Amino acid sequence: MAGSVWTALELSLSCISALSLISPAWFQSPTFSFGVFTYCSWPQSGSWNQSCGTFRSLDDIPDFAWKVSAALLLGGWLLLAFNAVLLLSWALAPKELCPRRGSGKIPVVQAAAATTTIVGLLVFPTSLASPFAKEACGASSVYYSGHCKLAWGYGTAILNAVLASLLPVISCSRMTKVQGRTILFSNDTEKIILVPEISK
Repeated sequence: MAGSVWTALELSLSCISALSLISPAWFQSPTFSFGVFTYCSWPQSGSWNQSCGTFRSLDDIPDFAWKVSAALLLGGWLLLAFNAVLLLSWALAPKELCPRRGSGKIPVVQAAAATTTIVGLLVFPTSLASPFAKEACGASSVYYSGHCKLAWGYGTAILNAVLASLLPVISCSRMTKVQGRTILFSNDTEKIILVPEISK
């Protein structure tokens, strides 16, 4: 049961992370919004005539800090997705096939994914000093968004990184078990015999 809940959490975090990565709503002005890999613009009149574009490769991304952030965020998402697929395969596989399921490097991969994502999120606002961001946001600079405001895509990515960083902590506390002891009474010797509990 706990493995299924854990797998569902991992899959949910992977999907939310992917949604925030493809979202163009990280920073938004009245006529323009952009995210890590996509951007959109619309007329000042507020009509629904919206045009969007995508940065198809790292070469298309306009700033070096933006490229570093995109690589880190994509790497964090790939680690998170790999972890989710591994947990899903363990949850669906027969117990005889995977007797040691849940042990190993799962918390380490999860922690690496969370760390990579957090570093990518910290680097991304330095790209507000790029010519692309200055054109969209006016007088923007490093960690200052000018006329743009923080949008839901960046907020979702931050929340997702916090939740992803909490999962390894929960995993370590869930895996730690206190060694129990069984108390047996012997009628012959009238002594208490302590026997280590055997896990089933």
